[in-house]
Amino acid sequence: MPDGATLRTAAAPAPLAVTGLTVRYGGRPALSDVTWRAAPGLTAILGPNGAGKSTLLKAALGLVPAEGEARFFGAPLEAVRARVAYLPQRASVDWSFPASALDVVAMARLPRARWFGALPRREREAARAALAAVGLADVAERQIGRLSGGQQQRVFLARALAQEAELFLMDEPLAAVDAVTEETILGVLHGLAAQGKSVLMVHHDLSLVQAHFDHVLILAGRVVAAGPVAEAFTDAAIAAAFGGLPGRGRGA
Repeated sequence: MPDGATLRTAAAPAPLAVTGLTVRYGGRPALSDVTWRAAPGLTAILGPNGAGKSTLLKAALGLVPAEGEARFFGAPLEAVRARVAYLPQRASVDWSFPASALDVVAMARLPRARWFGALPRREREAARAALAAVGLADVAERQIGRLSGGQQQRVFLARALAQEAELFLMDEPLAAVDAVTEETILGVLHGLAAQGKSVLMVHHDLSLVQAHFDHVLILAGRVVAAGPVAEAFTDAAIAAAFGGLPGRGRGA
């Protein structure tokens, strides 16, 4: 018989649950009737280009028009917005914006501050601590456009950390980053999981899945496979999604 802790875990609402999620671009389906419940921990969202991976995150967050329903921790996003952090693709950000790395991270602390006046010192110190957690304490005052691509990615990770969210939706944070940034981000992910938080991460590098993730969602415009890595991350599922077996190396 399960103990009390097991029963509580089983009864807890999923970090994200989508039902019948359908998205069309120009009349063509990008996602078709996706129903899926995320599990706590680290989840990799996999699939070929055009599989709907980024679209799934955006649709759940209400950033693109969609049919169906998305609930976070059993509630609409509006009711739990502070518990959910989103890291967009780096290419979607205007890096010419005249803001320092610290300014960008401190934006996550604005809801905790007064609606007028300067951000309180304690909130800026929390932002500095988040930058330090991703190894960027020494570039806090540097304009974001002057940072390397890997540093820029870590700034946005720091902003998510500063929000003190419980669920992190990350859209390809490891794409085209240097080895230091990759190692830093993966370390942060494991730290978040150790704190009982959850990460849903769009990802391309199949070689990292077994070593770093608890669960997978494999998409090809629909759900091909989902579940614990040991059960769902199979050659058959990968072949079904990619139209063949691409191998489990970088860029697959």
